Amino acid sequence: MKKNLKLTDILVTILISIVFGIVYKIWGPVSGVMSSFGLHIDELVYGMWFIAAAVAYLIIRKAGVAFLAEVAAASGELLMGSEYGVIVLVYGIVQGLFAEAVFASFRYKRFDLLVVSLAGASSAVGSLLLDLFRGYLLDLVWWSVTLKVFFRIVGGIFFTGFVAYALVKALEKTGVTKLLRPASKEDYESLSK
Repeated sequence: MKKNLKLTDILVTILISIVFGIVYKIWGPVSGVMSSFGLHIDELVYGMWFIAAAVAYLIIRKAGVAFLAEVAAASGELLMGSEYGVIVLVYGIVQGLFAEAVFASFRYKRFDLLVVSLAGASSAVGSLLLDLFRGYLLDLVWWSVTLKVFFRIVGGIFFTGFVAYALVKALEKTGVTKLLRPASKEDYESLSK
């Protein structure tokens, strides 16, 4: 099985990213409403901004797809007039790199809930490092930072892990994902029976 991205892989990844770019744009106000509850409750929904990487990776199953998906989704959100401005693209790059690092650490051979959950936690860490660099975390007291970090990682695991995994499993039941992946050894064996 070839691991290089083909044009169809890139196009499908971009299509996934366009969908999630729209979701990201809509998600900004949702996060804003959640922030009105205080105590960093909005961090529990922050993980939605990492989901494109996991969905694309679970569908395409090739190196580079998670990074491409996250950057393309952030670009789409930016082009639709993100209230956060150009910084969404920087966050998309970092979050995509951190998710891609997890998939690479498993040599792009695992496509399960644990791996995408770890990618969500990793993307959360990447975004928190950007927050630290930009000075957001330095303004908070220790307990508030702890709550923010914990909730963002939990949100990353939930959305990028559980939600992305469930979404792709639902798509697999429709048969759509088989059209997008090369056939596995098991697929060929089942055809010969």
